[in-house]
Amino acid sequence: MTGSRESPPSPTPVLPDAGTQKLVRVLVVDNDIVHARTMGEGLSRLGYQCSIVGSGTEGAKKIEQESFDVVVTDLMMNDIGGLEILSRAKLASPETEVIVVTGHGTVPSAVAAMQQGAFTYLQKPLDLSHLRTAVDRASEGVRLKRQNLELHQRLDEKFGFEGVVGSSPQMLSLIERLKRIAPTDATLLIQGETGTGKELVAQAVHQNSPRKNKTFVALNCAALSENILESELFGHVRGAFTDASSDRVGKFEYANGGTLFLDEVGDMPMATQIKLLRVLESGEITRVGSNTPVRVNVRILSATNRNLEEAIAAGAFRSDLYHRLKVVTIAIPSLRERSADLPLLIEHFIRLFSKRHGKSIKGMSLPARMKLAAFAWPGNVRQLRNVIESMVVVDCDETLDVDDLPVEIEPAGAPVEEAGAAGLPGLAGLVGRPLEEIERLFIAETLKVTGGNREQAAEMLGIGERTLYRKIKEFQLS
Repeated sequence: MTGSRESPPSPTPVLPDAGTQKLVRVLVVDNDIVHARTMGEGLSRLGYQCSIVGSGTEGAKKIEQESFDVVVTDLMMNDIGGLEILSRAKLASPETEVIVVTGHGTVPSAVAAMQQGAFTYLQKPLDLSHLRTAVDRASEGVRLKRQNLELHQRLDEKFGFEGVVGSSPQMLSLIERLKRIAPTDATLLIQGETGTGKELVAQAVHQNSPRKNKTFVALNCAALSENILESELFGHVRGAFTDASSDRVGKFEYANGGTLFLDEVGDMPMATQIKLLRVLESGEITRVGSNTPVRVNVRILSATNRNLEEAIAAGAFRSDLYHRLKVVTIAIPSLRERSADLPLLIEHFIRLFSKRHGKSIKGMSLPARMKLAAFAWPGNVRQLRNVIESMVVVDCDETLDVDDLPVEIEPAGAPVEEAGAAGLPGLAGLVGRPLEEIERLFIAETLKVTGGNREQAAEMLGIGERTLYRKIKEFQLS
């Protein structure tokens, strides 16, 4: 390696990691250990966290045991060559960038490495400044990949259909139906019990529609009196009523070009129903106190936990408005009907609230999971969300356990548990059984819940994918 003049120290290289910062981890692999140390020391002085190994075999073990952001490997080694190191590094983490170091006689092989996914190759004798530049560029590429991935994940979690968490047949069918409905401009009536996530579904439909770059506006029709509701929907002009001191734009005008979500539409007063029907038929609104119509272009999504056909029969809801609102209808299943999604939802909310409250939560104990599985969940997913947030906030040992459960889940004097809802025997049925048998049962049930998705199952179980794969082979699970 030729020498190079030392440049002033650069800022310590860091990558984002779940809201915190971590050092960029670099693995240097070369069977010339002196050469490997020289490369590693040169990078360490710039703030990189370097691991140095003197053979391809050691490098392969390191990749299996630890995660690295950048791997610098010699192409030609006595045991495992650089192409194999490249392959294993990409298999372990597709985001990892690999820099191949080669002699003049092996440039064609280095080009082959590029075709297999290497970031770049450097020729010997190495110039330290060239190595540093290459690692800087590679680590920047990793950082951008992770930022893009995190951005897409945040959008999916907040708005995308992936945010409608569930892998049960009911939820997969619902998501497929939403994907067909979203690109259209049809009005949609969302039915479901309180707490099932009707507004989340409405947001997902909007975000996956041609109107996604326009405004999404939500209004709860049950929370307002008739006069206030009409003002909220259609706006008003100054002097329209006692407190109308200025003109006000209503939700229809504010959402023009976008989507208006009317929650609990079944509780809308009859007089307001008539005016809403007129807007749907004409595409025009008139502010309260005005005679001037205003044209609007708004997609209407509505939701209710009431049986509107019964409300029509009772004279509490207009039949013509009902048919206008329900061009397409979807029904969100209750949490009781999709109990197979409970483990996924638990993990989703643990991640969400651990990050929000700055807590380090390793997981949830089996007894606590079984109690949650045995609960009836009258408040559906909203109630589960609140319970998990409560458990995260009060936890003091990094494992959510029975002692973290709120009183509503564990009424005074309640029997210990039954977990039939999760497909598991009660805790009493597990006592005295070999740990290996219990482990096999829990892994098998988790694989069922995830539909055989090993990555998802490993995350839920709190183990690595390699460990899960080994356990599947050990227990002979399909």
